[in-house]
Amino acid sequence: MSVAELASWNDGSAKSAIIEFVAQVEREVAPEERVAVFDNDGTLWCEKPAYVQLDFLVRRLAEQAAADPSLAGAQPYLAAASGDLAWFGDAVTQHYNGDDSAMKVLARGILSAYAGMTVDEHAEHVTTFFARARHPVLGRPYTECGYAPMIELLRHLEAHGFTTYIASGGGRDFMRPVTTAMYGIPPERVIGSSVGLDFTDGHLRTTATPEFLDDGPVKPVRIWGRTGRRPIFAAGNSNGDIEMLQFTDAGPGPSLSLLVRHDDVAREFDYVAGAEKALGLAPRRGWVVSSIRDDWATVFS
Repeated sequence: MSVAELASWNDGSAKSAIIEFVAQVEREVAPEERVAVFDNDGTLWCEKPAYVQLDFLVRRLAEQAAADPSLAGAQPYLAAASGDLAWFGDAVTQHYNGDDSAMKVLARGILSAYAGMTVDEHAEHVTTFFARARHPVLGRPYTECGYAPMIELLRHLEAHGFTTYIASGGGRDFMRPVTTAMYGIPPERVIGSSVGLDFTDGHLRTTATPEFLDDGPVKPVRIWGRTGRRPIFAAGNSNGDIEMLQFTDAGPGPSLSLLVRHDDVAREFDYVAGAEKALGLAPRRGWVVSSIRDDWATVFS
């Protein structure tokens, strides 16, 4: 793949760093060691004004509140029934700032939302959601909210012998039905948060028991558990990606850690909430910061 094929990237330090890194890897790193990991929310697709999966879950929580009025007066059902997405966003921001009080309340609702469904039934719910739902601000289907420069970057790395993985705090089984079509990444290369599963009568069923929250220090643990390798390329955008980036750049050979900065209010969103620590660490750790405003010629395909 030629440099010109990264057409969604403006010429600049971020694009140059990627090109130079890939050239070095081709000279110095065996193909089997070329592992690249990407966060999803805010790195591969849009995460504002709320996470895509949150829209999916809020709809389910509102359905449950309507079916059982005893739930409607308590969070997170109260926020879901009233359409108060700010409550959910605040819970996530507080989590990234070290306060998990609201996140624990949210987690209990999330864990019970689809408990008892088979994994096939859950996948059908996800597929139906993506077929109908649209981004509330951008007005486009969620499946068209993937970032064109990052998808090009996936292809660029793969063309040079990399194996690409998603390592996201989002739900593994929420992402898997759409990652092949959106990103060209098959389900077996999706690492994410998960709940426990039970096997009965030939079916796997979801439980209300958490298995992994694939965020922060858990990310490198899960990456190693799934791949058996230390990545040499990682891309993220938030404080929850710090440990993944640190794990990547602590290796003995060439590596590149990329941090997406959301600073384009005209084409996407402008925010640093939940990314303050990561952005502060970037210059000291030598991480490449990709400004959406300055480094991306286009945002969405």
